Amino acid sequence: LIEVESSASLVKPEILVKPDPIRAADQGVSVQQIARTASLATIGDVDSNLAKFDLADRQIPIHVMLASQFRSDIETIKNLQIPGKNNTLVPLRAVADIALGSGPSQIDRYDRARQVSVEGNLLQGTTLGEASAAVKKLPAMNPLPPGVEQESSGDAKVMQDIFSGFAGALGTAVLFIYGVLVLLFANFLHPITIMAALPLSLGGALLGLLVGQKSLGLYALIGVVLLMGIVTKNSILLVDYAIMNQKEGEPTYEATLDSGIARLRPILMTTIAMIAGMVPIALGIGAGSQVRSPMAMAVIGGLMTSTLLTLVVIPVVFTYMDGVQIWIFNLVRGKKRSNSSVVRSK
Repeated sequence: LIEVESSASLVKPEILVKPDPIRAADQGVSVQQIARTASLATIGDVDSNLAKFDLADRQIPIHVMLASQFRSDIETIKNLQIPGKNNTLVPLRAVADIALGSGPSQIDRYDRARQVSVEGNLLQGTTLGEASAAVKKLPAMNPLPPGVEQESSGDAKVMQDIFSGFAGALGTAVLFIYGVLVLLFANFLHPITIMAALPLSLGGALLGLLVGQKSLGLYALIGVVLLMGIVTKNSILLVDYAIMNQKEGEPTYEATLDSGIARLRPILMTTIAMIAGMVPIALGIGAGSQVRSPMAMAVIGGLMTSTLLTLVVIPVVFTYMDGVQIWIFNLVRGKKRSNSSVVRSK
């Protein structure tokens, strides 16, 4: 990070006045009187009903306060007189502890709690995810003092919201894909076979980010979503061709084997073309490619692993799902036969 600024560093000297309730009660002085006297002497009267000096064209409020050379003199502050009991004047030092100190020039609050803001800009070539991870590893953050919590804001807050909402969005996308596939295939089991390829791409995407030493950020997540569409398409090619072979009378094993052989070339052509298009972005060639490089690395890694595994895993899953489908069909048909025999016997 560069150009780091913190609101906690904006401190200035101040005079601390801490009322003593016991001594103040003995002198007949309230805490409000102490605060009012110290405020009038240092910052003046800020009441809206101030006396005003009349001029021909306007009125000027009259503020009463100590002269500037006395406002920073601790001895003068200690000797300020406060009305006490029996119409006596009590010095401020008699009812409060007064000392020099330092504090923030202003106090910011968030949800009624004091807040310190730390802001900075990213160093060129550094992603937001890398900067956030580096901040969390700082000794001052491990652990935080009791009662102190970290709250992200700005771009870091946006990234945090994206990650928290991505899981829900990903789950919704999977449900929509399943629904569309059910409508297209008129079958509830074949879409499960097709979607079995989705987890195969996630491991490759993470491996690609690891090899390229890229962080899992917004663009990497976009690459994962992009992978879902490509991997699903490859599975559709295999499953659709296998179903077509089955309709022509081929057994499940031969139909699945033929689909892998027939669809190998288009799947490889699509994968190679996609990887070739992502290589310049992954290498950071061109304007803005450094930012989009994690997306390309995720896509390349996911395509390489999912393509190889899809050609092996999807035929196996299809074979098992076809067996499950036949078992369910026989089970339902057996129940229908038993019901019909009962009706005939009656």
